[in-house]
Amino acid sequence: MKADIHPDYHEINIIMTDGTEYKTRSCYGKPGDTLRLDIDPKSHPAWTGQQRVLDTGGQVAKFNKRFAGIGARKK
Repeated sequence: MKADIHPDYHEINIIMTDGTEYKTRSCYGKPGDTLRLDIDPKSHPAWTGQQRVLDTGGQVAKFNKRFAGIGARKK
């Protein structure tokens, strides 16, 4: 086997969305780095069964405003 081809596998700290922390081994960052999760199994709709509204800017309203004149025919 070739020497020095494997990534550095070290211990990092994971902080979940509710603030709980745990240590795991990963190739992410440097030893001792912290990874903060935006979505984890405690907050993801696939595991919780609840939907969170991620779009609060009104994407549908923006779309309707942008394309309001297209397809509207006057009779």
